[in-house]
Amino acid sequence: QLAWDQDDFSEENTVDRMIDAWKKTPPFTKLYLTATFAATGVGYLTNKNQFPEYLLLEWKPILSRLQIWRPFTAFLNFGPFGIGYIMTAHFMWTYMSTLERLNHDRPFDFWIMIIFGCSSMVAGYTFLKLSPRFLGHNLSTFLVYVWSRYHEGLEVSMFELFNARAEMLPWLFLAQTFLLEGEVPVLDFLGIVFGHVYHHCKTTGMLRAPPFVVNWYNSDSPTSNMIRNKYKQISSDFELQ
Repeated sequence: QLAWDQDDFSEENTVDRMIDAWKKTPPFTKLYLTATFAATGVGYLTNKNQFPEYLLLEWKPILSRLQIWRPFTAFLNFGPFGIGYIMTAHFMWTYMSTLERLNHDRPFDFWIMIIFGCSSMVAGYTFLKLSPRFLGHNLSTFLVYVWSRYHEGLEVSMFELFNARAEMLPWLFLAQTFLLEGEVPVLDFLGIVFGHVYHHCKTTGMLRAPPFVVNWYNSDSPTSNMIRNKYKQISSDFELQ
């Protein structure tokens, strides 16, 4: 009986820890994950577990019908709900939130990183005439590569099954895609390439947040004040993990 009580208590602790971790999730990551959960839920309920078609990246309706939301909402697509979706969401929650924490005092640098990654993928896939499928998953590969460059040499646990060095994570992502989807992960590889380009541009000073963005963030406008306060509320958690 005592063992049963301890297990039950342990499960409650796990749920409590997850709730607490979600509450401490940085604002952009929380907004992004909430949006992808909502979009995937709509697809699950109304489109046979397929991402809503009116949110996918298709240039014809963008140009002819001015459906300008598509290049943005396409990055909410992690694929149909299942084990692959859960793994991608977990990775995104872990690595996007960590990168956002690392830039807590200059969140505009984090925003520029996201814009660079998304813009590179949209432009690159269009130029190469590749059909973008799960852009959210490809974005996670981009972010994991950037994260791995921040943490080179760090030993990380993969689902408590084995340990790997941080710089190996992006390549394990490629293997995950190949094993779960049975296809060559070309788009994920391009995510790594764009991540490498970003890291080079960032470390050499070629890529910086525009002055008008920095000035707006530091201004006294109601919106910028609200955003700054959100980061200040969780600043104690913005530590290198």
